[in-house]
Amino acid sequence: MRLRGGAAAAAVLVLAVAGCKAETTTGAGGPEETGGAGGSGAALSAAESLTVKGRAPKTGYERDRFGTAWADTDSNECDTRDDILKRDLEDVKFTGGHCKVSYGVLESDPYSGKEVTYRRGRSQVDIDHVVALSDAWQKGAKYWDASKRIALANDPLNLLAVDASTNRSKGDGDTATWLPPNKAYRCTYVAAQVAVKKKYGLWVTAAEKSAMEKVLTGCPGQKLPVGGNPTAAPPRFHAD
Repeated sequence: MRLRGGAAAAAVLVLAVAGCKAETTTGAGGPEETGGAGGSGAALSAAESLTVKGRAPKTGYERDRFGTAWADTDSNECDTRDDILKRDLEDVKFTGGHCKVSYGVLESDPYSGKEVTYRRGRSQVDIDHVVALSDAWQKGAKYWDASKRIALANDPLNLLAVDASTNRSKGDGDTATWLPPNKAYRCTYVAAQVAVKKKYGLWVTAAEKSAMEKVLTGCPGQKLPVGGNPTAAPPRFHAD
């Protein structure tokens, strides 16, 4: 089982609570479960356990500090971007083999709720880092070795195919400063941010933690996503 952005997952179990949805999806690849250890309410409990610190300066942040974009860290001979497109889109078509996605449909964009068509070379679909790399840098990642930063940048647990125009409004915002306009997806979105921050040991600001708890209190049965890749990339990958 895996976390999935669109409504086109093979099966979706939805619990609506106070305008939020706690959901479980199934399909191949990507994060394996929205359940995981801790059972019901695990996302809220995990949010409450996150370390609180102030935001560190952005000084020194560059995308290259997280390695080459979309590195094939899972060694399946496809880059990470195409892996996520294959996972999250429907009616997928390829060019030149089984890796390069040339076409697909995001049947229900998690951030906006609308249907978005992907065509290679056009920017209607982004692969979003649920926890933005700049946000991660300011909350612990600047102190990591390159292997861990590369792992975060390519971890399917932290990646989601979304509507490009909606995603551009996010920037490097955290839960305190940006939530998806699609209110039905907010519990799932915040649970994913919590899962990534817990997995990688990133801290949160006080405002961020408060915002996470506020959202997840509205969906107390929300489970915590698990799975994705190891927290260290293979040694053949390097970053500046």
